Amino acid sequence: MRQLSPGENQPLPSSTVTVQVHCASPANTSALLLTDAGRVRSDADFVFYNQPSARGVQYRDEGEVDTVSIDTAAVDSEITTIAITASLDGTGPASFATAGALRATVFDANRAVAADFPVPGLTSETAVVCLEVYRRGDAWKVRAVGQGYDSGLAGLATDFGISVDDEPAVPAAPHVADPQPWPPQQQPQHQPQSPIPNPAVAPSSAHTPGGSMQSELFAPAHAEIQTQGIGKQGSKMCRVGLNGEIMARQGSMVAYQGDLRFEALGAGGFSRALKQAMTGEGVPIMKVSGRGDLFLADNACEVHLIDLDGSDGLTINGANVLCFEPTLQYTVERVRGAGAMSNAGMFNCVFTGRGRIAITTNGSPVVLSVAGDTYADPQAAVAWSSSLRTSVKTNDSFGLNTLMGRNTGERFTLAFGGQGFVVVQPSEQPPGGFIGGTGGGNDGGMLGGFLGR
Repeated sequence: MRQLSPGENQPLPSSTVTVQVHCASPANTSALLLTDAGRVRSDADFVFYNQPSARGVQYRDEGEVDTVSIDTAAVDSEITTIAITASLDGTGPASFATAGALRATVFDANRAVAADFPVPGLTSETAVVCLEVYRRGDAWKVRAVGQGYDSGLAGLATDFGISVDDEPAVPAAPHVADPQPWPPQQQPQHQPQSPIPNPAVAPSSAHTPGGSMQSELFAPAHAEIQTQGIGKQGSKMCRVGLNGEIMARQGSMVAYQGDLRFEALGAGGFSRALKQAMTGEGVPIMKVSGRGDLFLADNACEVHLIDLDGSDGLTINGANVLCFEPTLQYTVERVRGAGAMSNAGMFNCVFTGRGRIAITTNGSPVVLSVAGDTYADPQAAVAWSSSLRTSVKTNDSFGLNTLMGRNTGERFTLAFGGQGFVVVQPSEQPPGGFIGGTGGGNDGGMLGGFLGR
């Protein structure tokens, strides 16, 4: 481990690193993705707790520390610098002079400490650029910065090209717990909600998104997120800030704003259509193009985002695909080792390439890290790394009880081996029929019952 001083740099220890920012007082961590001009391309390049991901960069709140994970191989080529910042959240000291120690630590892919930077000499600053992860030719390096801003996160963000609108003065609100909304909302996010008034006596001068109405529905928690590309709108809906095109599951649109066009593509190509007709597996696709905001959902299922970097594919039940970027390719393939009869589909969709995909699960899933033999109910296993080895394990011994229809209900289990992950939902009720695919193929496929949800 090397302790850095302001201005010092060193090569990045691996293509994937984690940066942890710790302060003795409540502080917020963010990452700004900058071009050669030293500015963001749009507000979507500002990663923080309300917008926790961009291509190759992910924010996580881990309690006492905030973590920014960086995969340099997945970062867009226009991005040359990722600035890691810290800002006081307004609930504690007025400046870093009395906030206590501020420290940024870089970990390599094996979670070993690669560099450490205790930020020195802070006085009146309320926001600080701690580190920069930046390109040098084909390599990446990390540099200790320690540049402070007396104007807080607003001044820092504006300096890097983030749009921060001026607001009318509002009455001072008591300090609230972290996190606070950013960019600022027109109403403080954590003000106590007033009871819903009787409409007969509701004051006509109330100013809310609902006009003269008042409701907890108008709280910022229900407001539209602001981001480009595929993002999460709550836990059960997907918002796509669209300026181009996106591939989405047919019938998944619940709302949109702007100038958008919808075109049905079926299975997305003749060869895939043929496989879908034979196997019942696939994704009935529509192409959405134009400029605007698109909202997608599937029967209030939980939505999750996965960024593929091209190093491994994603094998997934077609019924669990909500939308994906057109940079991804997919085909329908037989699940290796699943030739035996099982309640899972013998065919699944395999996505490859670089891009983002939004998937759904029936309930909040568990993601199992596969380092040895791992087993999952075939009806609950939603998706897994394509590089994993799969087979079917028979749990019930065959005998008189089996012939009489008595079994444990767990006769067949999918076995996974190798290195990767498996997404398992808390439900054993996949869409589709008892045997065969569970995607969105047309009814009457060779294995039967494939209409999806």
